[in-house]
Amino acid sequence: MALFTKEEALRYHSDKRKGKIEVLSVKPCETQKHLSMAYTPGVAETCRAIHADPEKVWEYTNRGNLVAVVSNGTAVLGLGNIGPLAGKPVMEGKGVLFKTFADIDVYDLNISQSDPDKIIEFCKMLEPTFGGINLEDIKAPECFYIEQKLIQEMGIPVFHDDQHGTAIISAGGLINSLDISGKKIGAIKLVVSGAGAAAVACCRFYESMGVARDNIFMFDSKGLIHKGRSGLNPEKQYFAQARDHGGMAEVMNGADMFLGLSTKDVIDADMVRSMAKHPVIFACANPDPEIPYPVAKEARPDLIMGTGRSDFPNQINNVLGFPFIFRGALDVRASAINEQMKLAAARALAELAKEPVPDEVARAYGVDRLEYGVDYIIPKALDPRVLEWEAPAVAKAAMDSGVAKITLDLEGYKKELKARLAASQKRHMLIVETFGYDF
Repeated sequence: MALFTKEEALRYHSDKRKGKIEVLSVKPCETQKHLSMAYTPGVAETCRAIHADPEKVWEYTNRGNLVAVVSNGTAVLGLGNIGPLAGKPVMEGKGVLFKTFADIDVYDLNISQSDPDKIIEFCKMLEPTFGGINLEDIKAPECFYIEQKLIQEMGIPVFHDDQHGTAIISAGGLINSLDISGKKIGAIKLVVSGAGAAAVACCRFYESMGVARDNIFMFDSKGLIHKGRSGLNPEKQYFAQARDHGGMAEVMNGADMFLGLSTKDVIDADMVRSMAKHPVIFACANPDPEIPYPVAKEARPDLIMGTGRSDFPNQINNVLGFPFIFRGALDVRASAINEQMKLAAARALAELAKEPVPDEVARAYGVDRLEYGVDYIIPKALDPRVLEWEAPAVAKAAMDSGVAKITLDLEGYKKELKARLAASQKRHMLIVETFGYDF
């Protein structure tokens, strides 16, 4: 049953102040002295200080807490190429999530540009203003090229969430699925429906964790990707099987895991029944997964299953990743978000899922309790502890791997994060109460 009507969703975005985000001054500007320090002549003192020592920009401006969400609207959620105007509500939404979950400020930059090299040039020009760039809803295969070039040529973290978000969250779930089933990651057979940005990134990430590339069977709209096919882009060629093993039904036989990043009704109950013992299915198509959750669970009671939906167990939700990954990266002034940081995020999520869950988190999801097992392998998105587990893990990985510019006392950092989020949420509630929203 839907939680809202179409009219309610439209009113949420349009009521009173339009859109979902606002820029607020965090310093007073009520007297002549305030004004003279905020702007001329007092602002010149900070300009001179930064000119003499560029590192002072982190102390005297908001750069260390500011992320650009950059999109051209060519691959928006399940809506496709709807363009930068229609995609803007989504990018504003990303800003809401960054702020709500990690107290990170965001400007959403929706650009009318499809040329990858021009997008790259645009992003490079933003570096003096932002501490990081979140690429969003840019279609494959251009997104791979854009991200890699920016990582190589910029000195701040660049992260394409459509690729790595799903990879990191699902990897946390995979770690715990293997723990529950007793299987070894190097021996599992993985079937993948979808060959876009998220699917490719997931498979590359799983491979870095130990999944054998020969055991990855990737399907696109034309069938199994294999070396006998022509016209494959480099990403598909990388995962091409040596020969054609048949259709989805044939390949699903004996599979340990199915990853769906495609569309509804790609697999059926018979295919699920043909999978190996204790199979794992992550069916992430939204709003309708590649197989309905009840159908899959009825077919295989020993199944461990996750979807992209909040109304079923084990939601694979990108909000468990990007706010906390950027929080940790920004706080150590990381020059990049590397593989070590991504793996640290996945492991932190896996470890947190094994911890006792506070009663208030269970109540937020309408259940009596949440306990580690087949129906709880990934923390819930509304669990406030994710910030205290994931951001420090990312920060530590950045420090250990040499991309951090400053060192943190991690125990003290965890306490600071908790206090910071509480203060941010208090400010947010004051704003909401001021407008008198009744959603």
